[in-house]
Amino acid sequence: MSTVSRAADRIESVPFLTRDDASLLLVLPGLFVFSAFMLFPVLYLLGISFTNAEPANLFAGEGVVAVLTFGDALFVGLENYADVLTDGQFWNSFGVTWLFVATSVTLKIGASLAIALVVTSDLVRGKRVLRSLIIFPMGLPPIFTITVWRGIFSSAEFGLMNQLLTAFGASSVAWLSGRWTAFVAYNVTEAWLAYPFMVIITVSALQDVPEELHEAAVVDGAGFLARFAHITLPSIKRPVLFASILTSAASFQQFLIPFVFNQGGPARANELIVVYGYREALSFQQYGRGAAISIIALVFIGAFMWLNVKKGKLADGVND
Repeated sequence: MSTVSRAADRIESVPFLTRDDASLLLVLPGLFVFSAFMLFPVLYLLGISFTNAEPANLFAGEGVVAVLTFGDALFVGLENYADVLTDGQFWNSFGVTWLFVATSVTLKIGASLAIALVVTSDLVRGKRVLRSLIIFPMGLPPIFTITVWRGIFSSAEFGLMNQLLTAFGASSVAWLSGRWTAFVAYNVTEAWLAYPFMVIITVSALQDVPEELHEAAVVDGAGFLARFAHITLPSIKRPVLFASILTSAASFQQFLIPFVFNQGGPARANELIVVYGYREALSFQQYGRGAAISIIALVFIGAFMWLNVKKGKLADGVND
């Protein structure tokens, strides 16, 4: 008998408790933790988004009750959402964010698939060592990695990327001062941060592809590209799609890269939506607007993930 079953039997032995009640009591600790650290903050954020909260009024009064009731902040209904949705900067951030998601995920999938094919090839020796080196970036703090990449893309002559350009006879580039050069720097750094996770998923998927299919295709005269297109890709499609959805959500919520590089510049041109919400809430001290931006972002990323899971049929068989 499992530990959970024994615990349920003990609880059920208490008078007035049925087995259903016992099962509910067993999940209460998890529900409490979820509510305290996930559900309550989201609901509190939703409440703030309907007020004119700012530092002067949100924390007015004394005690926890004053904070939970939003202090002296006034209910303004949908005013914050109307202001945000009519703000040109919001739509710029919204568009740049989705463009960043599209380009960074494409780059991550392409690079990860190429690396995974190399480290699973029979022609490569020392694959275990290579796989260990590939996941090494996962052990580094993201802020450390991003700071290093900021130095690599430094606009100064001593920046590593500019030194490479100079070595090949090209002129140096002010990477973080131009909109699209900074956007490229964001993408490269995001790909470096996420590729270990993508490679792990892709390698696992590649190892599950039946070798007999490749052998039969070779006998039929299929080349590498034909086998890749008709055997490898269909076999690894679902795991790679699942990993892509997860890393898309991470890209949508990316904050550290644009903020550390140039705070979403130049002139807020590359301000991703999370940076935009942060700036409105903390730089301009408009907590209500910042909360509304966060809720809008949450709705869009939730809808994006649900649509991809549904269209990709990733939940098939869950209720079987």
